[in-house]
Amino acid sequence: MEELGRVTPEEYKRQAKAPVVLVLDNIRSMHNVGSAFRTCDAFNVERLYLCGITATPPQKEIAKTALGATESVAWEYTEDVIALAKQLKSDGYAIILVEQTDGSVMLQEFDFAQYERMALFVGNEVFGISDGLLPLCDAAVEIPQHGTKHSLNVAVATGIVLWEATREC
Repeated sequence: MEELGRVTPEEYKRQAKAPVVLVLDNIRSMHNVGSAFRTCDAFNVERLYLCGITATPPQKEIAKTALGATESVAWEYTEDVIALAKQLKSDGYAIILVEQTDGSVMLQEFDFAQYERMALFVGNEVFGISDGLLPLCDAAVEIPQHGTKHSLNVAVATGIVLWEATREC
């Protein structure tokens, strides 16, 4: 691991972060939660918010996929995702849903650089984003797909969108 030149968890906490937070809205799989921690660590996001039924550390299933990222990534739990979205919006974050909607923009066509700060919301594995978030959002992004399925696993979608959102930060 030393040869990879990775920072320590303490150094990670002190380094400048991408102006992005990730919000997990009612994620039921603890493995998806753990993957989100690990992906947030990889892309250096400011904070991870766990909302609604989303499990919080410490949990064995989260730890299995997080591989220690629960110790490096700043996170907090809040039950009410709508109240959180309103607070983030008042704090200057653009509310961006990762969701298929009537007005969603394909990921490759979306300009993340137009926003100084972003809050990316990822929804439940079956039901998607909470309906109350739609009127609050500044944009919705959709990952193009060419197969027979209409969605990707939450962890996979999170990784793809965070890569795009942070690659110019």
